[in-house]
Amino acid sequence: MNDTENLNLKQTQEPQNQTTQNPLGTEKISKLIKQFAIPCIISLVVSSLYNIVDQIFIGQGVGYLGNAATNIVFPFTVIAMAFSLMVGDGAAAYLSLSLGKNDKESANKGICNGIVISALLGIAFLIFGLIFRENLLQLFGVTENSYEFSKVYMTYITLGMPFFIMTNALNSMIRADGSPAYAMITILVGAILNIILDPIAIFVFHMGVKGAAIATIIGQLVSGIMSVLYLKKFKSVMITKQSLKPEWKMVRKICSLGISSFITQSAITLVLIVINQTLTKYGAESKYGSEIPLSALGIVMKVNQIVNSIVIGLAVGAQPIIGFNFGAQKYDRVLKTYSFAVKVALGITAIGTLIFQLWPQVIINLFGQENELYNEFAQLCFRIFIALVIFNAFQITSGIFFQAIGNPVKAAILSLSRQVGFLIPAILILPKFFGINGILYAGPTADCLAFILAVTLVTIEVKKIKLLSTNNKELEVK
Repeated sequence: MNDTENLNLKQTQEPQNQTTQNPLGTEKISKLIKQFAIPCIISLVVSSLYNIVDQIFIGQGVGYLGNAATNIVFPFTVIAMAFSLMVGDGAAAYLSLSLGKNDKESANKGICNGIVISALLGIAFLIFGLIFRENLLQLFGVTENSYEFSKVYMTYITLGMPFFIMTNALNSMIRADGSPAYAMITILVGAILNIILDPIAIFVFHMGVKGAAIATIIGQLVSGIMSVLYLKKFKSVMITKQSLKPEWKMVRKICSLGISSFITQSAITLVLIVINQTLTKYGAESKYGSEIPLSALGIVMKVNQIVNSIVIGLAVGAQPIIGFNFGAQKYDRVLKTYSFAVKVALGITAIGTLIFQLWPQVIINLFGQENELYNEFAQLCFRIFIALVIFNAFQITSGIFFQAIGNPVKAAILSLSRQVGFLIPAILILPKFFGINGILYAGPTADCLAFILAVTLVTIEVKKIKLLSTNNKELEVK
């Protein structure tokens, strides 16, 4: 019996009422979100810690110039993450929607195409990063004092791109397959290795930023191997050689569903480039100089990314629940899941805001004891730039909500608005009036405007879903 016959037999053996039996359509929503979101949150937070751990040890062992270098290279990592999430989250969303419709053949094609494209992307980023390293460093705002550190760090981080992209893309698919704990473990093992190897490389072997980058690569390699090993364990699809042949129509569908994740991450890259260039310009005109703002604001943004990662993890954990029930036309469960996710996300960002406002110096000290000017600017970054981080809860959750219900256009608009539509213009305009502090005021300005847009789009969509729910109930009565 060949692979195709095996797959067909597997599908026909499923009960016809699979949709109603699937716990995504029947289990208590809070329990489902806990089951899916907690491993996802841990995975994303741990993934964010890769760079933060590097910065903590580099700050202690090298100083703020080393941290400035990692912040300069950071946009390259973020754009790589954007592509991996576009494929991974897109394939995961397609899997959930297909299973909700009991269409396992489409689910199989979606996952297999996602695997192939993520592998090709990893190779492409490796080649591109090595060839255009110098150009990229200039684009990312490298300064004369931070150039050598940046060049070394960029070289080694680029070598780990295939493992990095494959791990993050497969992680989303593994979660959607119903194995969030395995997805969490793959990321967790790599991060623990990185945390163990970082101080050894920096303080024992005195390898500086090079050692931090190598520690990161080793962690990514191990996570990548564990993710690939899961391919034989998929529950909802069957991976075959024949199914791994790319179908460009399917690739376009996957990418369209993952476009929100892509735009969110790639917009961060564009923002980082604009911020780095602007900080270099206006920092040189201020008492802080160029390197202090580059290092301080970069650290603050990465620390804030931990809070955002928790919110994203919560929303992504809710995504398969929303997607399945939307596909199964269980609209009441769709709205209940979204509402629950938003409420929890608001609580998380409220706690984050409180910590950032009350104890910024405690966080700053983790990255090394620096001079008074550095501490002064870093505190301003915490208290101004991310003052309205609480608004991100609604904006991030809403973007993934639109992605989950198969509405990539609104997901893209919402994701694009905060970073590109509001933040970049504010970064370019406000410093003309307020100097380097204008860059910090751009943060809360963008958060407020993005929140207003998210409320508007969600209100319209919720009315449509409630109407669909009402119509379904009327049909059931008839």
